[in-house]
Amino acid sequence: MKLPVTRIQRFSTHDGAGVRTVVFLKGCPLRCAWCHNPETQRMGREMMYAAGKCIGCRACEAACPRGAHLFSNGAHVYDRSACALCMACADACPTQALTPAAQEMEAEEMISIALRDRAFYGREGGITLSGGEPTAQGEAAVKLLAMAKAAGMTTAMETCGHFAPALVAPLAGTVDEFLWDVKDTDPARHKRYVGVDNAQILRNLRALDQYEVRIVLRCILVRGVNLNTAHARAVRELFASLRHGVRVDLLPYHPFGSQKGEQLGREGGGRTDWIPTREEVEDFRREAGL
Repeated sequence: MKLPVTRIQRFSTHDGAGVRTVVFLKGCPLRCAWCHNPETQRMGREMMYAAGKCIGCRACEAACPRGAHLFSNGAHVYDRSACALCMACADACPTQALTPAAQEMEAEEMISIALRDRAFYGREGGITLSGGEPTAQGEAAVKLLAMAKAAGMTTAMETCGHFAPALVAPLAGTVDEFLWDVKDTDPARHKRYVGVDNAQILRNLRALDQYEVRIVLRCILVRGVNLNTAHARAVRELFASLRHGVRVDLLPYHPFGSQKGEQLGREGGGRTDWIPTREEVEDFRREAGL
């Protein structure tokens, strides 16, 4: 069983209890305007080109069967419209200026990597699935989590919550802790900036809360969008309504994902006006009763 992995982050202490190995899977049903991991959005193959790493060796030009790499006056032009995503240029590039956004990995390989750090996990640590949206991989993600539990690891999942209701029970049986992204509590604003409203997300949250699982709410704070009193109070009410809520994490927006967006050939960059100040975050924290 293979899954598309954008990266594996070892020794993480911010994505679930204890020390964890985080597996980032490709694919997501949402299109958040502030996405920090744009390389995980689309399901298919994608090439990332970091122009600053290119040394002009022209190895990509020689390897490409479609002529997608052109050099003129020392400048490298990558023509994505001509690229067949065969990845021959990435294999030839000596500096990793050209890299696949993801690689197909066997589930057993991911488990093996995670088990290298078993000595550091203790009672709480283990594996976390993130993305993108892990549930975009459907039952394959559930099977991977089941393999991790069978290997003696605790499991966590960072999720946007937008998935088929049929996955609720299987996930409840294989995930110890959910890191549940709360993009916004206002349905109309949620749809404007994320692409869908939050109705299905909240239904899935309520359904999972009926099981014996831990739930951490993770709230992105975007200045000028959801950084306001009404949203803070709604977050407080949502958390108070949960039977198995552990805590609320506030995540101030940062524009770092814009660089990866540029490497994918997408327009638009990070918005510095969306970055909240420390005082604004603390005001939100107080309003939310955290």
